[in-house]
Amino acid sequence: MNKQILLDYIDACELIKETEKDIRKLNSKKKVMFQTNVKGSNPDFPYEQKHFHIEGSTFSYIDDAKLRYEERILEERKANAEEIKLQVEGFINQAPIRIQRIIKKKFFEGKSWEETARQMGRRATADSVRMELERFLKEK
Repeated sequence: MNKQILLDYIDACELIKETEKDIRKLNSKKKVMFQTNVKGSNPDFPYEQKHFHIEGSTFSYIDDAKLRYEERILEERKANAEEIKLQVEGFINQAPIRIQRIIKKKFFEGKSWEETARQMGRRATADSVRMELERFLKEK
């Protein structure tokens, strides 16, 4: 594992959220229904006028096929991002607690090395915290 996979984790989490939003938007397009009332008559004698309520989708078969294809692509994208997320979470859970805290503060909360060192305590400096993480990543 390297630092890039930690950055990918953040992007993967955001991509999952964005993709879920896109899927919801696609599903709302499918629910668009057209409704109207029309007049007609009984086809048999006596020919009397009747009112009919008609409703249905405004999508053609081709439009529906495109939506299903687009939804399948989005689901695949989401699954790939979730796989990266799970891999990184598994990696992080195997790390020592101190390294987990460093990763959380530096990468997930976006703090500088100085802020991370200050919050880590124990007279940590920005360089010492950075080197501690780099040593751990090199071992893995």
